[in-house]
Amino acid sequence: MRIAAVQHDTVWNDRDANFTRLAPMVAAAAAGGARLVLLTEMFSTGFVVDSSLQGEPEGGPSAQFLAAQAAEHGVWVCGSCPEIPSGGDGADKRPANSFVLAGPDGTVHRYHKIHPFTFGGEGEHFRPGSKLQQVEIEGVRVSPFVCYDLRFADEFWQLAPTTDVYLVPANWPEPRRNHWMSLLQARAIENQAYVVGCNRVGEGGGLKYVGDSRIVDPLGELLATGSQAETILFADVEPATVAATRDRFRFLQDRR
Repeated sequence: MRIAAVQHDTVWNDRDANFTRLAPMVAAAAAGGARLVLLTEMFSTGFVVDSSLQGEPEGGPSAQFLAAQAAEHGVWVCGSCPEIPSGGDGADKRPANSFVLAGPDGTVHRYHKIHPFTFGGEGEHFRPGSKLQQVEIEGVRVSPFVCYDLRFADEFWQLAPTTDVYLVPANWPEPRRNHWMSLLQARAIENQAYVVGCNRVGEGGGLKYVGDSRIVDPLGELLATGSQAETILFADVEPATVAATRDRFRFLQDRR
């Protein structure tokens, strides 16, 4: 299956402007043969964590954009956005950082970021998720995480035996770019799975973002990389490659 990571800039807190910006990039990714298109964390707003207007109802405009793009191009489209979960604790009005995965047939899956980035204020204004998620897409077992989750290996480990590809959209700032790049490769190597990291570029909220998106194979080799400009990364992922790697190097069996 071909995956595309869309490394894009984001207009700060302007959903309509971002939808207009991203629609042709999703179209280009689909035209390039991608069956799954990954956008960044908070693709529709930027990493705005202190606005009372930030939260959308579940299934709001950002999720509708993803679903419309998926239906139009006949591919899976995903990224994270601020959604107030339906049900659950009605007293907690904070949104979740919600990874929305929309399919061409109208199917929608969600994962709520488990680890809010408290250093940047996300923990105060966003509720944490509590459940891991895994989805099979065209025979490929996909596990979504979001940005700061990348620092916490234990959740990745939990899903490793049944994961072919980890998806990690991000708004990871320039000062810690080496952490981002190193951790993406580490998660791939230790779990013997593909990792697709999609980070934004540009400036927002007083921070600079330089992309460094990458698609990493189960041995930690880089299949595609992005630098500091808007671009689309493509790579073909094969569950058979994951299985062969794990059969040859039986490291997961020694994990305790």
